[in-house]
Amino acid sequence: MIQAEDIVGDEWEEWYRMTPQERFRESEKLWETFFAPGGSLEPEPDTQSPFFDAEEWRANGGSWAARRAYYTGRLNSAAIWIC
Repeated sequence: MIQAEDIVGDEWEEWYRMTPQERFRESEKLWETFFAPGGSLEPEPDTQSPFFDAEEWRANGGSWAARRAYYTGRLNSAAIWIC
């Protein structure tokens, strides 16, 4: 008989042995991790669009990457320029 670890390896074996409900609950934990440092489902703006308003974008917080760099203390010249 074929075993899960034979196909996907030991690292993924536990995932494939879970029920769909267990996988869903584990996936929900990933969203918590994503949102904790300030993750957002808002799309990055299309700066090439004729409807893009840089002032409005900055007033709403700018990019997620710039906010994350600010909160984690990892500012670099690119992040400062974006803010």
